[in-house]
Amino acid sequence: MSKLFKTLKEALSGSEQEFTTGSINRAIVLLSIPMVLEMMMEGIFALVDIYFVSKVSPEATATVGMTESVVTIIYSIAIGLSAAATAMVSRRIGEHDPEGAAKAAVQAVIIAFFISLIISVVGVYFAEDILRLMGGSPKQIAECAGYTKVIFGSNIVIMFIFLLNAVFRGAGNASIAMWVLVVSNLINIVLDPMLIFGWGPFPKMGVTGAAVATCFGRGVGVCIQVYLLLRGTNIIKIARRHLVLHVETIVNMLRVASTGTLQYIIASASWIFLMAIIAKSGTEAVSGYTIAIRIIIFTIMPAWGMANAAATLVGQNLGAGKPERAESSVWRTAHMNMLFMLVVSIFYFIFARQIVSQFDPNPLVVENAVLALRIFSIGYVFFAYGMVISSAFNGAGDTLTPTLINFVCFWLIEIPLGWWMAVHLDWGLEGVCWAVFGAESFMAVVLIVLLKEELGRR
Repeated sequence: MSKLFKTLKEALSGSEQEFTTGSINRAIVLLSIPMVLEMMMEGIFALVDIYFVSKVSPEATATVGMTESVVTIIYSIAIGLSAAATAMVSRRIGEHDPEGAAKAAVQAVIIAFFISLIISVVGVYFAEDILRLMGGSPKQIAECAGYTKVIFGSNIVIMFIFLLNAVFRGAGNASIAMWVLVVSNLINIVLDPMLIFGWGPFPKMGVTGAAVATCFGRGVGVCIQVYLLLRGTNIIKIARRHLVLHVETIVNMLRVASTGTLQYIIASASWIFLMAIIAKSGTEAVSGYTIAIRIIIFTIMPAWGMANAAATLVGQNLGAGKPERAESSVWRTAHMNMLFMLVVSIFYFIFARQIVSQFDPNPLVVENAVLALRIFSIGYVFFAYGMVISSAFNGAGDTLTPTLINFVCFWLIEIPLGWWMAVHLDWGLEGVCWAVFGAESFMAVVLIVLLKEELGRR
C-alpha cells in the first residue's frame, strides 16, 4: 500500500521523466492518472456548460449542440497538431535531446497561432450562417448566435490549451496538464451561472455567458501554461534562443500534423452531417442528443487520457530503440481502458434516465437523451480499444493509418448508414445512434487487426 500511495502521489505531483526503463505498469499508472484526470476536466467543461444552458431553453441547448458539431473542426486541428507535438517531443525526450523537444514545442505554438487567427475571422463573420446551415430556426439564430461568435472568436485558447498540454505530456509530465485544467474548470464553474443568469454584478447574457465563461477559464489556463514553459521545468525549458522560426521543424511538424488533423477532421465533420440529419427530427431530438453526447464526453475523455498515455509511451520507447516495450505498453493500456469503459457502460445503461433527468425535465428531451445514451454505452468496450490503438499509431508518428481508417468508417459507413436508417427507415435519432455504434465498433476491430499485423511483421 505504501508503494501504491507513493506512486499515486508522484503521479499527481508530477515531474518530467522518461518512461523507457522500469515497470511498464508503473509507467502506465504515472502517465494515465494525471491524463485521465486531465480529460475528466475537459468532460466537466462540457457537463457544466450543458447543465446551466439547459435551464435557459431547448433552443439554447440545441445551439450548443450545433455549434459544438462545427467547433469539433477546431478541436480536430488542435488535437491533430497536438498529436504531432506529442510525437515529436516524446521522441526527442527518448533520444535525450531536450533542445530538439523545446524547438518542436515553439514551432507548434507558431503554427497554432496563425491557424487560430484565420478561424476567428471566418467563424465570427459567418456565425449566423453556420447555425442556419446546421438547421437552426430563425428564433434560435436571433437569440443564440452570440454563443457561436464567442466560441469561434476565442478559439485560440482552445488551440493553445490542447497544444501546450500535449507538450507537457510528451515530456512525460502529464500532471501539469491536469492541474491547468483543474484551475480552468473552477473558474468556468463559478462564472457559468453568474454570466448566464446575471447573478451579482454580472449582466444576464443567457447562452452567450456560457461561451464567455469557458473562454475566460481556458484563457487563464493558457497563461499558466506559458508561464511554466518560459520559467522552465525539469526537461522542457523554453528559452529566448528557441523563439525563432525553424522552417525545417515546421515542415516536419506540418507533415505529421496534416494527416493527424485530417484524421480528426474526418471524424468531426461526420458529426456535422449527423447533426444536420438529427435536426430533421426537431429541437427536442437535437437537445436530447446534445445532452447525451455531453454525458458521454465526460467518460470518453478519461478514456482518451489512457490513450494519450499510450501515445507518450510509444513515442519515448521507439525513440529509445525499444519497440517491444512500446508494443507491450499499447496492449496493457488497451486492456485497462477496456475494463474502465465496461464499468461505465453498465452504469450508463442502467441509470440513463436518472442521469439525463438532472439536465432537462422535458419528457421528449429526456426520452431522446436516454435512447442515445444507452445505444452509445453498448459500444463503449469497442471504443476503448479503438482509441488506444489509434493513439499508439499517432504516437509512433504514423498518423496516416488512422486517417484512412477514419475516412472509411465515418464517411463511407457512418454517414450513409445514419442517413439511411434515420430518413429512409424513419428511425430518426435512433437510426443515427445505431450508425455511430456500428461505425465506431467496426473501426476498433480494424485497428486491432492492423496493429497485430504490423507487430507480426516486425
